[in-house]
Amino acid sequence: MSDLLSYRWALSDAIFTKDKGKVFSCFACGGGSTMGYKLAGFDVVGVNEIDQRMADIYIKNHNPKYAFIEGIQTFKDRNDLPKELYELDILDGSPPCSSFSMSGNREKDWGKEKKFKEGQADQVLDTLFYDFIDLAEKLQPKIVIAENVTGILKGNARDYVRRIMTAFDKAGYLMQEFELDSSRMGVPQKRERVFFIAVRKDLEALLPKPQGLLFCEFPHLNMKFGREPIPFENIRTEDLNDNSWTDHDQYVWDRRVIGDRKYSDVLMRVQERNSNFNSSFIYPHRPVPTIASSEGSKLTLFDEPRKMNSKEMILAQSFPLDYDFGSNKCSKIQYVVGMSVPPLMVANLVTRIYDEWRVLFD
Repeated sequence: MSDLLSYRWALSDAIFTKDKGKVFSCFACGGGSTMGYKLAGFDVVGVNEIDQRMADIYIKNHNPKYAFIEGIQTFKDRNDLPKELYELDILDGSPPCSSFSMSGNREKDWGKEKKFKEGQADQVLDTLFYDFIDLAEKLQPKIVIAENVTGILKGNARDYVRRIMTAFDKAGYLMQEFELDSSRMGVPQKRERVFFIAVRKDLEALLPKPQGLLFCEFPHLNMKFGREPIPFENIRTEDLNDNSWTDHDQYVWDRRVIGDRKYSDVLMRVQERNSNFNSSFIYPHRPVPTIASSEGSKLTLFDEPRKMNSKEMILAQSFPLDYDFGSNKCSKIQYVVGMSVPPLMVANLVTRIYDEWRVLFD
């Protein structure tokens, strides 16, 4: 795997050994997590995804053994699941997280059904995590890994995390949350996320004890990563493809000053209405800011009047250069990568789990 731990890679060149353990992925979107597990040597045997168009992209690139295209609310209640899904090493999932994003409505959206433009069924986003835990209780994998935005750890959302921990406890798991930064894990993008890692209680005695922590049952697991951040300059390309540059973009760019992080910094200074709160500047000596899935979230070069191009987005997300994004609207590169977990982030995380909890996989 070490030979493949580079943000510049291709599916056609990758050798997936599939010798570390079995994984099933929920809320899989474009398969960012799946590629991370594969790079780390795991066998991702199946997928659950509600959006047919995203599932089509996933299947085209990954050809899973099992694919269940439906909401997790119905998937978790199935009585016809393959026996192999009851023998998993890891159950993986990224329950939709926009309800907890610090750039969203947060509390105003909690408990409300949301209709997605991609044509999915209406869902109450903040209850999907509990459905995911219900599935874990049913399948009883050794380990459960769930990714979410760090906003879930802030303010009133902390109570939600406490309920998640209680739900894991009732399902038979010990859980701990870890805040991670992808730019410290070999990804040329500063994408901060929280990973909830849970281990089945009957396996806890096999694992190393926590060091120096009183009244903590969760086994020792070092989730500190200290790679040197990769600046945008390392992934800059001359491929000026498929990105529009508007008069408004030029207006903002002309009025930028060193230190501005977002369009909003400029617009507030010139006292104009801010409608680009999630649009950011990219500095050549820094990692790319978080790539959001929204088309209105622009990533603009600070030292060049253009937006980030598609190849740069693929590299910044550590997606393979030959990934097939399809041709329909849902397959726009920014949307797919913005909805996905960076593969190298997951590859480094699960490799650390494998190395430190090796006894669970032998």
